[in-house]
Amino acid sequence: MTEPATIPYEPHIGDTRQYWRDIVLGVNDGLVSMVLLVAGVVGGGLSAGQVLLTGVAGAIAGAVSMAAGEYLATKSQDEVLDAELALERSHIRHHRDQELDQLRDMFTDMGIDPDDLETVVAAFNRSDDTLLNAMKSLEFGVVDSERRSPFKAMLFSGVLFLLGSLPSVVPFALTDDTGLGLLWAGALASIGLFAVGVAKARVTRGSALLAGAENLVIAGLGGIVAYVVGDLVGASVA
Repeated sequence: MTEPATIPYEPHIGDTRQYWRDIVLGVNDGLVSMVLLVAGVVGGGLSAGQVLLTGVAGAIAGAVSMAAGEYLATKSQDEVLDAELALERSHIRHHRDQELDQLRDMFTDMGIDPDDLETVVAAFNRSDDTLLNAMKSLEFGVVDSERRSPFKAMLFSGVLFLLGSLPSVVPFALTDDTGLGLLWAGALASIGLFAVGVAKARVTRGSALLAGAENLVIAGLGGIVAYVVGDLVGASVA
C-alpha cells in the first residue's frame, strides 16, 4: 500500500497578522483614492501643474487622516476592551457563579462532552487570572498576541497610504500632458493594485489572479465614474 504523501509544515505569518487590515487598507486606499482624484481633476480640465499640486495635497492630507484615524480608532478599541476586562475582573470577584455558568454555556457551544464539562470548568476556576483569561478569549474574543498597537497601526496605514499615492502623483511631475500623465497614473496604479491583490492572496492562500483582478475592477470602475463626474462638473463651471 502506498503511504500518503507527507504534507510539509507551513508556518503562520506571525506577528504581522493583526496588521494586515492596516497594510491592505493603507496601500489600497492610497492607490485607489489618488487615481480617482487625479482622474476627476484631469476630467475637470486642470493643468498638469494643478493636478500635481492637488495630488500632493491629497496624498499628504490622506496619509495624515488615515494615520490619525487609525491611531484613534485602535486606541479607542483598546480602551473599550480594557474597561470591559476591568468589569470582568469585578464580575469574577463578586459574581463568580454567573461567570462560571457563562463559561459552561460557551464550552457546551464549543462541543465539550457533558461528562467532561465540570472537569474543564473546574480547571479554569482554580484562579482569578486563569478564569479571566478564559473569559477574555471566549467572551470578548481577545488574545493578547493579536491586539494591535495604535502606533504600529498608525504607521502602517499612514505610510502605506503615502506610498500608494505615488504612482498617481509622480507622472504629473514628469509631463505637462495631462492625458499622458493620467495614462501613466492609471497604468502604474493598476500594477500596484494587482500587486497588492497578489500579496494578499499569498497571505490568505487564495487565488492571486482573482485577488488582483478584484482590485483592478473596483479601481477601474471608480476611475471611470470620477473622470466622468469631473468632466461634467468642469463643463458646468467653465
